[in-house]
Amino acid sequence: MSKEFKFFICLMEYYAEYKNTDPGEVLRILTEKDLVGLVIGSYELYHIERLENAFMDLDSLIATGKVAY
Repeated sequence: MSKEFKFFICLMEYYAEYKNTDPGEVLRILTEKDLVGLVIGSYELYHIERLENAFMDLDSLIATGKVAY
């Protein structure tokens, strides 16, 4: 399993906790919006920033399809 995918799994777990839901629901939403590849591809950015920054991006991606920055 790649480091990017491992990080994606952890990010889904932490984000789900932040949103008071389960990781499966987060994955379902990202899959429906065709955003999984984009989030996994953002590993280089997300793993060096604060987790809250990734949460802001996920919120923005889910709401608008665009990142917050």
